[in-house]
Amino acid sequence: MTVASTTESASEIVENGLLGGRVRFLQPAKGYRAGMDAALLAAACDAAPGERVIEAGCGAGAVLMQVAARRPDVALTGLERDPAMAALARRNAELNAADATIVEGDVARGFRALDLPVFDRAVSNPPFFDDANALRAPAPGKTGAWMADDGLGAWTRFLLKSVREGGKIVVIHRADRLAGLLAGLGETAGSFSIRPVHAFADEPAKRVLVQAIKTGKAPLRLLPPLVLHERGGAKHSAEAEAILRGEAALGW
Repeated sequence: MTVASTTESASEIVENGLLGGRVRFLQPAKGYRAGMDAALLAAACDAAPGERVIEAGCGAGAVLMQVAARRPDVALTGLERDPAMAALARRNAELNAADATIVEGDVARGFRALDLPVFDRAVSNPPFFDDANALRAPAPGKTGAWMADDGLGAWTRFLLKSVREGGKIVVIHRADRLAGLLAGLGETAGSFSIRPVHAFADEPAKRVLVQAIKTGKAPLRLLPPLVLHERGGAKHSAEAEAILRGEAALGW
């Protein structure tokens, strides 16, 4: 997600380990911090060796660094509008010796404004809200991650333009925005695969992972859900823990 630059979010940088310590990750001590969504999105990126992948709204690079650790033979590009977060993403790429280029720019300006060739794959965790009246004001440092200034449509349009015909787009988003996400991506993409993500098996899904193929025509597939927690058990389910540690991926 894109993270807004604020004095509070940029005042202290801390280092954390991702994928069971395989990734060293610098991020602000306060504000938006990498978590399960980034881990799931990275695990769902099944790019083949030699493919080029772009992330729209890469923040400090949590998704990119985890993709790089999982698939070191792919070339990564991250787009980030906040110069402070873009700089931090570059530091993380250097820290992890990742093949990742960070570009400063705004999704709202469209893919063509980047003057880059189209990619094989695109991934994104768009801001969850585009109506400031839909929630209480987020904490400082989280506004850019939570609020899509130009709406979800700006993100789906960017993603559609960023990949070649037959290219794949993977997005993680709120489950209650699934209809809007499918409508936006459905302008020129299809062959949807949807994986619901449940906090607990007996609760409604809070997230969805969606894969779309540009110009794809295959029927929509609703895949088995991912359940993150088991009541009365460990902090995470065995499958979720394996993903967080980099020992398992989320195939399509």
